[in-house]
Amino acid sequence: MRRLMLALAEMWHGLRRNLTMTIAVILTVAISLTLFGTGLLVRAQVDAMKDYWYDRVEVSVFLCGKASDPKACPGGPVTDAQRAEIKAKIVALGPKVQDVYYESSQQAYDHFKQQFKNSPILNNVTADALPESFRVKLANPEDFAQVAAAVATSPGVEQVQDQRKLLEKFFKLLGGLQAIALGIAIAMLLVTVLLVVNTMRVAAYSRRNATGIMKLVGASNFYIRLPFVLEAVVAAGIGGLLAVGALAAEKVFLVDQILQPAFRFTAFVGWQAVVEVMIIVFLTGVILAGGAAWLTVRRYLRV
Repeated sequence: MRRLMLALAEMWHGLRRNLTMTIAVILTVAISLTLFGTGLLVRAQVDAMKDYWYDRVEVSVFLCGKASDPKACPGGPVTDAQRAEIKAKIVALGPKVQDVYYESSQQAYDHFKQQFKNSPILNNVTADALPESFRVKLANPEDFAQVAAAVATSPGVEQVQDQRKLLEKFFKLLGGLQAIALGIAIAMLLVTVLLVVNTMRVAAYSRRNATGIMKLVGASNFYIRLPFVLEAVVAAGIGGLLAVGALAAEKVFLVDQILQPAFRFTAFVGWQAVVEVMIIVFLTGVILAGGAAWLTVRRYLRV
């Protein structure tokens, strides 16, 4: 216990002696871990949006109407008999189909007006321009091919559209942004490690006489290195706490108060995911700093 107290006292003196370098380490760790945590939160947000939208994804079976392409609908607008036959084929898929409902051209137009009520495009669209359709909710979105095979060539069907493919393009874009964010964060973590290494080298050189005396009086290598490692861990821990606070602020002010009220049509990352990221971020900072300090001191404290 006495040796531990002496190591802690030496750590405190070391932090005070290298105050400028310590502050630099704290700030660099805080910024690096905040970027790293933000990258992880972006990934968690993408996953949350995928779960939300893929659970609601539908297959749209658009029926032939007055404005349909004659090549896709050579027989003209869909008839009542064709409409009934198309629905029967969809229902015949059994447990693969979770739900199916019909949307008329007027209903599609009403939804269009709600969605684009403040857009000038609304003045150029009429109910006849929007096709009627069957909206099919699948038990498993991967079964789209079977629905398409069942009704795509049926008379009265203009097009079968898989919403999942449209979403995949969007999530591919988000994945690219996520990769860029994580790349920047990893680069900053590397900068943090290099700063810790440089700080420990300077500290080891400035205290080489004291460590030499400790070695002569029988102090173990572990005991000599411990104060240096503790200095790095404490500085990184403070920086990690600042990063955790920044991530909490992102959740409260950016996600909960700005994004979520403005975009109510999707899901946002919850506190459970945020807390998990906070733990990962804090431990990453402490472990990287402690490991870098241990390896550096091991090399430069050969007395």
